[in-house]
Amino acid sequence: MNTTTTLPAVLSRLLEHRCLTRQEARDILADISAGQYNESQIAAFITTYLMRGVSVDEVLGFRDALLESRVNVDALREYDPVDIVGTGGDGKNTFNISTAACVVVAAAGYKVVKHGNHGATSISGASNVMEEHGARFTRDVDAHRRSLDATNLAYLHAPLFHPALKTVAPVRKALRARTFFNILGPLVNPVMPRRQVLGVYDLKMARLYNYIYQESAVEFTIVHSLDGYDEVSLTAPFKLITPRSETILSPADLALPRVSPAALSGGDTTAGAARLFDDVLDNKAGEERASVVIANAAIAIRTINPAASLDDCIEEAREALVSGKARQTFNRFIAINSQS
Repeated sequence: MNTTTTLPAVLSRLLEHRCLTRQEARDILADISAGQYNESQIAAFITTYLMRGVSVDEVLGFRDALLESRVNVDALREYDPVDIVGTGGDGKNTFNISTAACVVVAAAGYKVVKHGNHGATSISGASNVMEEHGARFTRDVDAHRRSLDATNLAYLHAPLFHPALKTVAPVRKALRARTFFNILGPLVNPVMPRRQVLGVYDLKMARLYNYIYQESAVEFTIVHSLDGYDEVSLTAPFKLITPRSETILSPADLALPRVSPAALSGGDTTAGAARLFDDVLDNKAGEERASVVIANAAIAIRTINPAASLDDCIEEAREALVSGKARQTFNRFIAINSQS
């Protein structure tokens, strides 16, 4: 261990408002992943970043550490999937919008590999809703292949693929605040998909991701609702950032209704969130919730097909949901992924 990158040394520097280099950030997170620090030390490290921003180099270094130690699922890259994910941490406790959008996109015929976790700052994360339906999480690449072949959808539970995420999970849960791990989650899908839709909770975060993505070959869309949601919430105008443009749109621009914040609530329990998720797939959740899922699925479809119009992508997403294809896709997905 390099004594200049021990946690005590790093904490002293961070408290002086100094930033780590990319290599230093990589080294410290690698040591955390290896179990070299206890929960109190990890909590102090994470809390420091609650009081100051994280730099691009620090994010890149943390990402390097997680990707270097990830479980290898490179074989899934041949499916050329898309991922739809939010950073979380917006404090809105919405229902599982991005997960539902993933199911809709898969039902529309596109390959999706979603990377997710239990909720850290909300009641129900993607892993919670999957578990509530009986899904079992696995590292088995062949199992994920079968799921993609049969349903166009695979789900990777982050702690199985990133030892560091498992190490810090108790601390994140106890803090119940957005941390730099919320920033990292979308960047460390172990498949490293070439296409990604990423929702962020503020414009500063959008700029950070834009800098990071511009250094890669990822076809991306960064999404931010101007009232603070990390997805297209339809509660307000929203910003879309792609490799080619930055645009602000309103719900009316998508010919979709403006949505009340109350309609997006995920409820108070994981079981309740799962029932709401089912209502969306069964077309029983009302126009507002359905429209939000359709909007986010449409953004993903256009990320896959950048030349397509948003109107056409919305119609593709709507047909996949309203026709019942999304429900059928999810039923097959659970049947395959609930096997021992």
